Amino acid sequence: MRPTHANSRESLQPPGARATAAWPSPPEPLVYAPAPGLPQVVYADPWLVVVDKPSGLLSVPGRRPEHHDSALLRLQQAYGPLWVVHRLDMDTSGLIAYARSREAARQLGRQFERRTIRKAYEALVWGQPASPTGVIALPLRLDWPHRPRQCIDAVAGKPSVTHYAQLGDARVLPPVPAPALDTSLPEHLRKPFSRLRLTPVTGRSHQLRVHLSAIGLPILGDRFYGRTEDEGTGIGRLMLHARVLELQHPDDGRWLRMEASPAF
Repeated sequence: MRPTHANSRESLQPPGARATAAWPSPPEPLVYAPAPGLPQVVYADPWLVVVDKPSGLLSVPGRRPEHHDSALLRLQQAYGPLWVVHRLDMDTSGLIAYARSREAARQLGRQFERRTIRKAYEALVWGQPASPTGVIALPLRLDWPHRPRQCIDAVAGKPSVTHYAQLGDARVLPPVPAPALDTSLPEHLRKPFSRLRLTPVTGRSHQLRVHLSAIGLPILGDRFYGRTEDEGTGIGRLMLHARVLELQHPDDGRWLRMEASPAF
């Protein structure tokens, strides 16, 4: 499937018939061992708390007892009862908000439903986009036999839209210091990569990861949708970070803008 171009913007539209991407085979089960400690608090008041969640930590408890540890439970030990209003993938780092009352949760939930909350992510991807800015519009659904992976499906998938913009030129040097990436890699493994700013219009599970992989720009360290490209690099995490979160305060309606820079 080839993207089309218009006014220097790249747009990838849903195909006319059912289609699913051929992702790598499912990865081996992950041993869940998140780093200890409370996530860094970026903002807190009596209505909400916003933290910079590290990669490798679940946003909420998983189904299995060994996946019970999460940002939510750690924060509840410090802040008392919290309500979930949105989530980040375990592998994704960055800003996530929790409500501190039912009313605050209702107010924030309405903003997510109406898509008035503004989010921006930053990612390192293998390769370079054909156009410096663009829109990816590919419908997604759960890949049930390989859950939690998602897949592209023009018939049964839900509409999903992502805007992207390239930040700077593509590079061929290792993007982060060891141990996250081995700086002694031989020349043939020093693959070009680009830094992108991502703005999702919709909020489907794994949306950014699937959309980028589908157009040939898998995110570095993506064990679900880009593992082939990572072979031999020593990358230790998904290079995807929720950098900006803008929302209206659930009490007085004023706009709050939070930002946390990625570790990569």
